[in-house]
Amino acid sequence: MTMVLGVAAAAVLGALAGLHFFWASGGRWGASVAIPEFNGKAAFTPTPIATIVVGALLLGAAGVALTAAGVRVLPLPLEVVHVGTGLLSAAFFLRAVGDFRYVGLFKRHRGTRFAQMDNRLYIPLCTGLAAALAAVVLLPRP
Repeated sequence: MTMVLGVAAAAVLGALAGLHFFWASGGRWGASVAIPEFNGKAAFTPTPIATIVVGALLLGAAGVALTAAGVRVLPLPLEVVHVGTGLLSAAFFLRAVGDFRYVGLFKRHRGTRFAQMDNRLYIPLCTGLAAALAAVVLLPRP
């Protein structure tokens, strides 16, 4: 079970990394609902470099998830991988909770296209990733 959850989480993280690389290279699909909005405008404008960094971090997170699931991808001690996986789980849980303004369960700005996507896709996705990664670390291995 832990291997399935870890591989599934890694697949999602890898796909998200690919999407960020696509955006960094000028792709527009999905970009219009990827950034929180305030008064009809994007709350911030990420640079291509920042988008590449996020993509690289997501790709690294996929490697950590695979390694934690038992697929040796990263040459790190298992303790480091478990701590990293736990931190990733916490980070995705905190993203689901949000910043109490623009993103997450407790956001105040709710009438935007981003807020709708946040409710329909981003919050459930982050919650699922948080749960899967926590399970990889906490469930016993066969």
